[in-house]
Amino acid sequence: MDAATEARLLDLLERQDISDCLHRYARGMDRFDKELLLSAYHPDAVDDHGNFVGSPTEFWDHFHAAHTKYNSGHHHSLSNISIDLQGDIAHVETYYLFESMNADGSLTLHGGRYLDRFEKRVGQWKIATRVCILEWNGKLREVQYQPAVTAALAGSGVSQRDRTDRSYERPLKVIRKLAAG
Repeated sequence: MDAATEARLLDLLERQDISDCLHRYARGMDRFDKELLLSAYHPDAVDDHGNFVGSPTEFWDHFHAAHTKYNSGHHHSLSNISIDLQGDIAHVETYYLFESMNADGSLTLHGGRYLDRFEKRVGQWKIATRVCILEWNGKLREVQYQPAVTAALAGSGVSQRDRTDRSYERPLKVIRKLAAG
């Protein structure tokens, strides 16, 4: 392999490690998995989420309590990840959508960006500084399904906000048969 190709492959690996870290953050938030969420941050990181500024552990405590109180479920969806690598530092911009089913039955959608300074320490890329920029938000109109449709859609499992969620199941198995018809 020539040096240029090797350099490109190493660059891709660095970018993939950063993307994997961002996805650990989102999954940790949505599954209420503290260990997974904290694995996305260096212990001395600072997170500024607008209504909160603090350490990763303080961030977890604050938002876990808020999501438990105000949301019955939510997703952090990530897209458009721009990574500016500069040695063992990377400046990363990630677009996000935060979709939530609220305790009052309403649905909300928030859009914004995470602006991150990642640092590679002891071979691991993690967030060192985060600023969360909220660009817009709003309520969604609820889609009404008939109870039979809702029950059928839940047949393969119901989302859990902990490690009992089927996404942790290894190996994943289908344990029911689809009715003929």
